[in-house]
Amino acid sequence: MNITIKKADKLKTKPNPNELGFGKYLSDHMFMMDYSVDKGWYDPRIVPYQSLYLDPAALVLHYNQEVFEGLKAYKLEKGGVGLFRPGKNIERFNRSAERMAMPPVDPNVFMEGLRQLIMIDQDWIPNLPGTSMYIRPTMIATEAALGVRASKEYLFYIIVGPVGPYYPEGFAPTRIFVSDQYARAAEGGSGQAKTSGNYGPTIFVSQEVIKKGYSQVLWLDAKEKKYIEEVGTSNIFLLIDNELITPPLGGTILNGITRDSVKQLAKKWGYKVSERKISIDEVTEACKSNRLTEAFASGTAAVISPVGEFYYQSNNYIVNGGQTGQLSQRLFDTMMGIQYGQIEDENNWSLRID
Repeated sequence: MNITIKKADKLKTKPNPNELGFGKYLSDHMFMMDYSVDKGWYDPRIVPYQSLYLDPAALVLHYNQEVFEGLKAYKLEKGGVGLFRPGKNIERFNRSAERMAMPPVDPNVFMEGLRQLIMIDQDWIPNLPGTSMYIRPTMIATEAALGVRASKEYLFYIIVGPVGPYYPEGFAPTRIFVSDQYARAAEGGSGQAKTSGNYGPTIFVSQEVIKKGYSQVLWLDAKEKKYIEEVGTSNIFLLIDNELITPPLGGTILNGITRDSVKQLAKKWGYKVSERKISIDEVTEACKSNRLTEAFASGTAAVISPVGEFYYQSNNYIVNGGQTGQLSQRLFDTMMGIQYGQIEDENNWSLRID
């Protein structure tokens, strides 16, 4: 497909790179492409950043036919722009689309639209340590109709913008609230898909725990409220007796790209890595006996986020004295080094796109 380009007549004022926050600013342009059951995907284009105009009966507004992704672009130390394992994000996007009865996007068109958009707005990529360009590909159902069914029309678009660290405290141990009252996803549901319906119901709980001084929620399984699953918008890892444990994928947990990268690096460094069910009771007992030496979350936004404390059923469980562990630090430094082109990328994870 040929991508048409219409550049903005007036460019936005770029923010101070020292005051970016996360998700507050968006660039001058966006990629868009339409779908109908008769035409398939058509009219790929890069246009000035603009509002979307939807019919009030657009199916996305009523039945949650929506999927999205999150990845980043980085200014490389030796010049140029790099992406971190973008093919995995495209694969996951299409798996999410399949789960939500939505059409897949051709990976080549997806990648080329993404590349051209980043190149047009590359001046928006900040170059301070810890900053990057966040990329949000999204697909929504646009057909105007009422009635629970798959849409016959869709819009795929990509927006980008500069970001700083995801957490205001930066790379520092976070305080995590363990929820045994609410659940994020149930077996047989859509928990493995990156769709808005998995995130909206978590906001109420997140707001409540933030008021109490915690950064995120650690979700337990919906059936027994016993086994740990995800923390906030990230996957969770625990180092117990030198075994690095993360919950298994089973339809309720997002298959994180950073999660997979952590597993590969840890195995390479000689750690025993296990994907297995782990109960919150096992976690708290390991914490009390000092066998839990590190805990951290992994995800695109924060990369690695060390956990310094769990709060569960009126008790505080301190991890590693509330300090960042050696493995967490090493993973963070290695991942960031690869992403910014500062260290050798032995796994060929970084893709230079300019």
